[in-house]
Amino acid sequence: MITLYGSPRTSAGRCVWALEEAGVAYNIKELDMRAKEHKSAEYLKINPNGKVPAMIDGDLTLFESMAINFYIAEAYKKDLLGSNLQERGLVHQWSFWAIAELQAPLIEVFIQKVFTPEEKQDAKVIELNLNELPNLFNILNSALNERKYLVGNQFTLADLNTASVASISKAIGFDLAPYSNMTSWMKVISERPAYQKYMTLRAPQR
Repeated sequence: MITLYGSPRTSAGRCVWALEEAGVAYNIKELDMRAKEHKSAEYLKINPNGKVPAMIDGDLTLFESMAINFYIAEAYKKDLLGSNLQERGLVHQWSFWAIAELQAPLIEVFIQKVFTPEEKQDAKVIELNLNELPNLFNILNSALNERKYLVGNQFTLADLNTASVASISKAIGFDLAPYSNMTSWMKVISERPAYQKYMTLRAPQR
């Protein structure tokens, strides 16, 4: 059974979603960040970066959420990688675009608005990064013109990885109404049983 380290409410969440899509048995091991469990000697043997997620599958240990997701797809559900070489290339393109281009400004605003007390928030940082988002969302919106999914005619890791980043926009209150193709795409994705299970798991515990 796969062991995944990290809460579904962190970047480990996209790995939980991938595991649900692949139908793989797994166990989530959450780390107490306040108690610095992610910096413990035991955990640093698994991920020397002291971050989540990390995954153990048999003799294999992996860190970095994108690497984990591509491994899950390759090992357990190849359909998520696309149906041919060209599609596989596009799956990689959108996955790395999401993490390299789209995630950075979203996370900067998220940190300011969610984790930083209001009196200490940096308005310039928020404005600078918010100003980057329209162009990025226009790129994604244009790619989805007359398309149900980003690559080919089926759901792939391109959709999963990109949507897992784009969804941060909700947490920062960014209005996606002008991006109709993107909002339709996210609605289709939100109806997937694996996505709904992932959202259930990431809901705050009461």
